[in-house]
Amino acid sequence: MVCRQQGAQAACKITSMPFHGQGSGAPRKGRPAPPEQTSEEAAYLKSLGEKQKPVSIKLADGEIVKGWIEYYDKNMVRLTREDQPNLFIFKHEIMYIAEDSGKRKENR
Repeated sequence: MVCRQQGAQAACKITSMPFHGQGSGAPRKGRPAPPEQTSEEAAYLKSLGEKQKPVSIKLADGEIVKGWIEYYDKNMVRLTREDQPNLFIFKHEIMYIAEDSGKRKENR
């Protein structure tokens, strides 16, 4: 807002202020969009599977299932569980995967 005193009255005019980085007239070069795939997910799931690390998987409905990851692909994860049926879980149903402490029990 710009105000000027004209005699006994003040005249104010609203002006638009450029946002940070605007106003120079030149188009702003931003960061490129991040890649859709970084391969970090695959590397993480592979390391969990190779170590047979116990994990807890929280599903979209709030249920938590425990076991270890034995197989994965781009759409799903196979969770192997002791004394319970193995599960194939679609990745879009997974809220998070948390590592549990220790190693899984070996069958003797």
